[in-house]
Amino acid sequence: MMERTDSMNSPSDEGERLQKVMAAAGVASRRVSEDMISAGRVTVNGKTVTELGRRVNAEVDLIAVDGTAVQLDISKRYLMLNKPVGIVSSLADENGRADLYRWTARYEERLFNVGRLDTQTSGLLLLTNDGELAHVLAHPSFGVSKTYIAKVSGEVASTTMRELMNGIELEDGFIQADKARVVGQLGRGQSMVEIELHSGRNRIVRRMLSHVGHPVIDLVRRQFGPLHLGSLPSGNIRDLTKVELGQLLTIGRAAKADQDNQS
Repeated sequence: MMERTDSMNSPSDEGERLQKVMAAAGVASRRVSEDMISAGRVTVNGKTVTELGRRVNAEVDLIAVDGTAVQLDISKRYLMLNKPVGIVSSLADENGRADLYRWTARYEERLFNVGRLDTQTSGLLLLTNDGELAHVLAHPSFGVSKTYIAKVSGEVASTTMRELMNGIELEDGFIQADKARVVGQLGRGQSMVEIELHSGRNRIVRRMLSHVGHPVIDLVRRQFGPLHLGSLPSGNIRDLTKVELGQLLTIGRAAKADQDNQS
């Protein structure tokens, strides 16, 4: 249960009023933000705040509404790209191949990609200048899942999907899917399957499916953690919505809290 601030924790004279900071962050108008605070829906550094006079430092304090983190640092940028096939997941490919620079060049921030998609894999790629969050999202130990849709050779049996979930041994070690299912049989000796896993190993989905006898023909990443590709056209890029960003930041803060508790 969240801890409420008490009368002994009087608001500081430094910083800005909480409702003003929330409004500037685009959470809601100042009036609606005040209603949220009064209703006990807002926390600052993990503690519920109900007094409207509370002041916060946007550079230091962590604010959440209904348990979802709010981003106050306007210098940070978070973008979703639907990477086309044929693009290298690099900002400057040393071999001169088509890379991500054509998208990142239009932004003032120095952006980088979170994780990679191989050249022949399309789909959701996150770009940001938030290094701390990127580390959490990319590192498999934090368990952020990715979901792929693959067109494969052969008619895939449900037992094969269970084999992937039970785990298989590849040349670089044991691996298992978090979820795996047959989406449909396409005819012409082809199937569509969905794979969810949190591993970041190189070309892992392709290698898993090849191992069980169903080489990949086409592969698309549809989901990255709470982010869904949706109807974003191939080659298009957009800023994350405030809801999407809040979900990512909540994951990042929870991971950091776990690390602090273990240290």
